[in-house]
Amino acid sequence: MKLSSRLVPVAASALAVAAAAIVPQALPSGQPAPMGGADSAAASKHDDFVIVGHRGASGYRPEHTLASYELAARMGADFIEPDLVTTKDRVLVARHEPEIGGTTDVASHPEFAARKKTKQLDGVAVTGWFAEDFTLAELKTLRAKERIPATRQHNTVFDGRYQVPTFQEVIDLSRRLSKELGRPIGIYPETKHPTYFRQQGLALEPALVKTLNRNNLNKKDAKVYVQSFEVSNLKALHKELRVPLVQLTSASGAPYDFVVAGDKRTYADVVTALGLREVATYAAGVGPSKDQVIPLDAAGKLGKPTSLVADAHRAGLVVHPYTFRVENTFLPAEYDSSANPSDSGNLFGEIAAFRRAGIDGLFTDNTDIAVAEERDGK
Repeated sequence: MKLSSRLVPVAASALAVAAAAIVPQALPSGQPAPMGGADSAAASKHDDFVIVGHRGASGYRPEHTLASYELAARMGADFIEPDLVTTKDRVLVARHEPEIGGTTDVASHPEFAARKKTKQLDGVAVTGWFAEDFTLAELKTLRAKERIPATRQHNTVFDGRYQVPTFQEVIDLSRRLSKELGRPIGIYPETKHPTYFRQQGLALEPALVKTLNRNNLNKKDAKVYVQSFEVSNLKALHKELRVPLVQLTSASGAPYDFVVAGDKRTYADVVTALGLREVATYAAGVGPSKDQVIPLDAAGKLGKPTSLVADAHRAGLVVHPYTFRVENTFLPAEYDSSANPSDSGNLFGEIAAFRRAGIDGLFTDNTDIAVAEERDGK
């Protein structure tokens, strides 16, 4: 059985979660305190299977916080994944969406009540508070909260403890942890809604390139991937960045830049054999939705794998599907543990099935489980 460079016993990563729960966290602006002994996992052997801490360890901490990213790294993630949006003063910050009402306590700040508005986000009317309407200083007065409290009520205990981090703070954290853990912790940033931000005169890409350049991360050997659900911005970044790019796709719809340009192609077209060969002209990988790799049947169980992985590999692309989560509501029916959608199911089994389908890595909210499955599943 081949052992990975990052792998640790499940008990150790579980201990890290328990330790993290009781260690006081720095507030308001410091980095999270060290969170236990799981970092002893590091070794020096190369590991080809990529485990990405999706928005950090968001199964255990409110997503896109330094505490979430740190816990993912300590659990063994190869990369931590910040979704990037921008502030009014053009600072890249980590949030799942431009709308921040669902992931911060902004609604409880009367001084920002007038900022609530309705905007067209990729053609859909969205009402709330938007990152680009706040300066960084204003955004730093807010605190993060759990995005899906009905499913992850245990995460709500951390509501109000953490700030919204800047992209630079995420990079600084990855460097500190790389040194402390004795292994490189990569970053896997996503440009969120690039057409939307470009339409507002707040394009994300110049700040992204500038930040990577400033941190000496725009080079072939940097442990960085850059991802997007749109195509045109990746093609433009391909000319400016030396790090690998990843084309994200969805099981439905189309890249919004295609929609704006009147291009009739959809994500389904992007993941055909022909479409993937085009992706390979500007990207090194594809990040599909899980069900584009193995669709669900009428009973909600895993069906037969599609040709996506084989087609991508023939085109020279790696395949990193999203998102692997432990709760029953996110799992194929055969891996559910009960009728309660919030209960933890058999994520080990789901990951094993996708690894048999030939994927090269994955995005997960539960890094410890993915790490343990990689170790024990070989």
